[in-house]
Amino acid sequence: MKKKSIIFVIDSLDCAGAEKSLVTLLSLLDYSTYSVDLMLFSHGNILEELVPEDVKILKPLEYTKFTHLNFKKAIKYSIKKRDLKMLYSRLKYSVQLRKKQYNNRQKSRLFWESVSSVIEANPKKYDIAISYAQGVPTFYVAEKIKAKRKLAWVNVSYRLEEKEKQFQKDYYDKFDSIVAVSESTKKVFLETFPEYANVIKVVYDINNPAFIRKMADIGIGFQDNFNGLKILTIGRLAPQKGYDIALAACEKLIEAGIHFRWYALGKGPLQEEIENKIKERGLSDHFILLGVEANPYPFIKGADIYVQTSKFEGFGLAIAEARMLNVPVVTTEFDAVYNQMVQRKNGLVVDMNAEAVGNGIIELIQNKQLKEEIISYLRNEKKGNTEELAKFYELVNYNESVS
Repeated sequence: MKKKSIIFVIDSLDCAGAEKSLVTLLSLLDYSTYSVDLMLFSHGNILEELVPEDVKILKPLEYTKFTHLNFKKAIKYSIKKRDLKMLYSRLKYSVQLRKKQYNNRQKSRLFWESVSSVIEANPKKYDIAISYAQGVPTFYVAEKIKAKRKLAWVNVSYRLEEKEKQFQKDYYDKFDSIVAVSESTKKVFLETFPEYANVIKVVYDINNPAFIRKMADIGIGFQDNFNGLKILTIGRLAPQKGYDIALAACEKLIEAGIHFRWYALGKGPLQEEIENKIKERGLSDHFILLGVEANPYPFIKGADIYVQTSKFEGFGLAIAEARMLNVPVVTTEFDAVYNQMVQRKNGLVVDMNAEAVGNGIIELIQNKQLKEEIISYLRNEKKGNTEELAKFYELVNYNESVS
């Protein structure tokens, strides 16, 4: 039987929620039935080593390679090729970015408006093409890939201003199905695009407890021999993750006399700013940036409390991973939080401010009975959701199921 061809497109395999979700999905696919290509806009990131050997990671686009040249080499390359189009597109995007501060949605539009004409299309025709993230992967799949069916994943609470909505609608119109990673993500998306109500489905980020437990038992976790309370947060060093809340809550714990260290796994655009705030506030002994790890699970397993200070999430994959390793959770009340949190059963959901986060942590420390009840609940609650794989198969086999 001929294998069904699938291509996944995502920005990169850096260590973040959508990326970990995709790696988990790829680890579960039946490669006797599916032939899978993976296209990235950024190569050499940490989760690539976890991609199954059956998956073919495509070579970088010519424009991707061009952007890695310094400006002097880029000019020489363009002159040698007698083609200034890529150089002009790169300069156009760079100039646009300097005009003002843009959010990620706006940057995606500016990038595609500037460079799409010089990005080559994929020459192969696929049975299924999947953009596994919003923005550029969605634009690329819509415009540059030929496929019998196209699926667009939405894994954040996707609110768009009118200009971005009008720009992106032309691309979403080219997809057969849109996939939200939670009911709340679907609700928010439909607030912007109610016209897609008949084609949007919900497939939760797949997490595999057997894989996570195995990974938690190998590799290396905390190495500093600290004997106090270990708090862990995982998330990009970006505005949506609420590190401003985390740092202020850290100060509250110090004031309360708690013997603790708060560790953060992640990197991102706010790294320098967060590092400076840690120094300015005298938190260097208490708030520790660990960078990124391909295998974060030994750190989760070694933590006493997992804390998420996000301002919005599509699902909250790191919370699910902490739950699978029976680590009590304190989290802010973002849109999708109750897709997996049961208040005061598997953790505490608190208001989105430092006072509430700090109080939640202190309550778990001081109320030992509550903490033990939460751990007991975690040990017995349903682990993982690999049954979501059946929903994925239903989507990619849709034509067969209705024929």
